[in-house]
Amino acid sequence: MKSYEERTKDNEQKIAAFQTKQKMPYEFKVKYAEVRVREFIRECDKRNLNTHISVGGLDSITLLKFIHDYCGFSYVSGVSVSSLEDKSIQQIHEQLGVIKLSPYKSKIDIIREYGFPVLSKETAAKIELLAHPTDKNKTVRHAIITGETGEYGGFRKHTRMQLSQRWLELFGGYENENEGVDYKIPPFKVSSQCCFWMKEKPCDDWAKQHKSVPFLGLMASEGGRREKSLMLNGCNYFGKSTIRSAPFAIFTRQDLLQLALDLNVPVPTIYGEIKRDFDGKLCTTKAQRTGCSMCGFGIHMEQRPHRFDRLRERNEKEWDFWMNKCCEDSDGTKYGWGRVLDYIGVEWRDRVFDMKNNQLSLLDIEEAKE
Repeated sequence: MKSYEERTKDNEQKIAAFQTKQKMPYEFKVKYAEVRVREFIRECDKRNLNTHISVGGLDSITLLKFIHDYCGFSYVSGVSVSSLEDKSIQQIHEQLGVIKLSPYKSKIDIIREYGFPVLSKETAAKIELLAHPTDKNKTVRHAIITGETGEYGGFRKHTRMQLSQRWLELFGGYENENEGVDYKIPPFKVSSQCCFWMKEKPCDDWAKQHKSVPFLGLMASEGGRREKSLMLNGCNYFGKSTIRSAPFAIFTRQDLLQLALDLNVPVPTIYGEIKRDFDGKLCTTKAQRTGCSMCGFGIHMEQRPHRFDRLRERNEKEWDFWMNKCCEDSDGTKYGWGRVLDYIGVEWRDRVFDMKNNQLSLLDIEEAKE
């Protein structure tokens, strides 16, 4: 096994080269993405592999239009678990002929069996691991609490493996006895399993059945758990167990929205329109991001009205079920997302506004800040 130093010796160079490409003009990035698409398809052809586009929201809808219309590969299928998306996104999928797959488990079954998807996928996975200790994950659990890695991680300290102090205080209590700390254990289960059962596994199984590998609409500028991976592995990656292309990896959000305008991409109504804000930057006038309903990833960073506020205005009975009744304690006490939001300090009980008579857009919110 190679040492940590051997495995990471070229990382700084790779990241620097990637960041240089991120600073290039929009026109360069579009041409660069086209080259990567052609390169990926050519290499997959040599390996007798098909390709498909994993389609969800605006980013990947733009990718589909880019590959079909700009690059000319209209035969590359779009594939999605569309039922998890907003109805306006589903309508665009229908319009574009996206192949629809079904999730393997329902949202309610996943939350009850595994736990709530909250904070971020990476953080939820760490909390889930702390809650399920084994001899094999002992070193990783120690790193999550302390930031100290073992031999495989080069015996480093203060690494990003450690949960932030804010979340350690609320979720690190599973390791109190082992680490000599005094953290809390949440009164609900946390899990990152949602995406696996509802999106990833259905799409992976379809891909294996059709001997196909995906194009993904990922951008390193969005941050999160995939940022470093994209920087180190680049747009096209051919690994032992993973093959994928992310042609937009070097794009910024501005690049993506400009490309959507240039390609006349149909924008689902949940996003509103693509306009310029008060600083001259492109933005969508309604939702900036979408995902599965009942996903709590990133909810602690949203300003109100947040996603659960909007659900309340659309359907209060459904909101009440998810906030107060979707789960049950061993003593029969019902609870839901409300308990989770209370625990992490996200307000939800009071009504923020009447969406029918006083809709707020991103531009309204920006203006209110001034």
